[in-house]
Amino acid sequence: MTEIVAPRLASTVLLLRDGTSAREIEIFMMVRHHQIEFNSGALVFPGGSVDKNDKEIAANPALYSGGEGLDADALGFRIAGIRETFEESGILLARPSGSKDLVDARRASEIATAHRAALNEGKITFHKVLTDNGMVLALDALVPYAHWITPEGMPKRFDTWFFLAAAPPEQLGAHDGKESTDSIWVSPREALEGGETGRFKLPFPTTRNLIKLGKQPNVGAALADSKGKPVVAVMPVMTKTATGRQLRIPKEAGYDGEVFEVGALG
Repeated sequence: MTEIVAPRLASTVLLLRDGTSAREIEIFMMVRHHQIEFNSGALVFPGGSVDKNDKEIAANPALYSGGEGLDADALGFRIAGIRETFEESGILLARPSGSKDLVDARRASEIATAHRAALNEGKITFHKVLTDNGMVLALDALVPYAHWITPEGMPKRFDTWFFLAAAPPEQLGAHDGKESTDSIWVSPREALEGGETGRFKLPFPTTRNLIKLGKQPNVGAALADSKGKPVVAVMPVMTKTATGRQLRIPKEAGYDGEVFEVGALG
């Protein structure tokens, strides 16, 4: 009997901005390094695992706002999402202490230049970056959007929450050159077309969320549509058919179906 691997808690953030063309959202996405063990070479949203330092921040309410009513796990998911977004893109979803406004692009860039490399290398904690720079995480900037769990039987599994967030004005983001090798602002339509032509490698959850998000005309509509809406957990179940493989997900998760063809058998 195959042992079921427990999933690691993780977070992903879909950073959004209104596109230059009418009625299209743009999303910040990165190409994963080909030597990364999980989703190598794929076009993905910023994100990663919840770690012990995220839980230390969760225990200090002075370091975040918008955490009212959230338990320790929920806080950890949101804090990890903001930290991973900063590590992987340089975009910081935080406010100067005492301010109601998100940190401006110039100050965010200064903080990224001073600390991002050290943070990625484990030489400094996110807790220290925040305290040294007088920053408070803007947990209220994140809107829960989706919840995906890697299927049982996979050697590496994640229990991942996806959040929407409006990108702070003029914070453009850039890949780190290590875990990711390229980054772009792209509409869901363009990303999906790239997946079909082979320009991009899109994981199944990424594809489903791009299709879902592509129905929204702008950032405001996307955030408003998701605020307060129940999120249904999705753990795909794979089955083999005479012609290939199928993935089954809950219909109530809102992805326009429950059975999806995912390729021919090898």
